[in-house]
Amino acid sequence: MIDVFLLLGSNLGDRQAFLSNARDHIETDVAPIISVSSVYETQSWGKTDQPDYLNQVLYLKTDVPARVLLEKILHIEMLMGRKREEKWGSRIIDIDILFYGQEIISETDLNIPHPELHKRMFTLEPLNEITPHFIHPVLNKSIFELKSELKSDLHVKKL
Repeated sequence: MIDVFLLLGSNLGDRQAFLSNARDHIETDVAPIISVSSVYETQSWGKTDQPDYLNQVLYLKTDVPARVLLEKILHIEMLMGRKREEKWGSRIIDIDILFYGQEIISETDLNIPHPELHKRMFTLEPLNEITPHFIHPVLNKSIFELKSELKSDLHVKKL
């Protein structure tokens, strides 16, 4: 079984309900969730003129191959009404694969570890809550170290 970490995000509508619905879909369609971080409210990143996000990290174990995992996640997003209209645009739900064990995958539409996670406090904060000692397979630093080194003025608030 592979240790998988996913990031959920929502900044439209009933954000808490969308996170809950995504967790339910993941439990049913992907794998049982082992642990979840707290929910964090964060300012939008990348495109800053949008509503604040709710973010949460999930930890699960699965034997589903990474490509199949991506397909399942994209299907869940589609079922929930996700529209991909602009990069970093507002969304009902966003599900990112942060880590797939210690694997390093670099394909056109699948990059693991997530290539931006070490630059995003809204990812590192909840990830640090549930797995501070996990070592990033490319950067060879723990989540705690990455979080401690990140200089960010982005407001991240635990709910």
